[in-house]
Amino acid sequence: MKIRIDTISCLLLTVCCLFLISGCQKAPQPNGVTVQAEVVSGQALEVTGVGDQPTLIQRVRLIGIEAPDLKQRPWGTEAKKRLEELVGKEAVLLESDVETKDSFDRKLAYVWKNGVLLNEQMVAEGLALFQPRSLATKYDERLERAQEWARLMGLGIWNPDKPMRQSPSEFRRQNR
Repeated sequence: MKIRIDTISCLLLTVCCLFLISGCQKAPQPNGVTVQAEVVSGQALEVTGVGDQPTLIQRVRLIGIEAPDLKQRPWGTEAKKRLEELVGKEAVLLESDVETKDSFDRKLAYVWKNGVLLNEQMVAEGLALFQPRSLATKYDERLERAQEWARLMGLGIWNPDKPMRQSPSEFRRQNR
């Protein structure tokens, strides 16, 4: 019986060590292109330096989020202002997923700055909703956890004293 317990203990110790080792590994670094960006809204940027024409201005939509419309006050202007603060004057990294363009021919990207996924940051601060896309799912779990955090903490659009009553897509449909 003692041998069996020792074998089980050894096996459990090995499994625990493997979990610890895998948990201590560095997270994979995002791959993409570094560009200068100007914020258009809480979910969109205009960038230069993408592709063969480095002076071409291109519209980029942040993957996995839906920010309030600019006319959806005060949340739309707050989202834009915060994204402007996050982007700042330095270059950002655009990381693509399976889908590279949306139906409006905008480039789709995860936006990184100094190791921070800005798409996730906007959701975590309650300034945008997590909006899953059919094929672009690389960071869905992170975005979903960020939204749950914002909801539980009552941040931004989740503030119980001043909640956003319509989703951005509902607002756009009614106000176009």
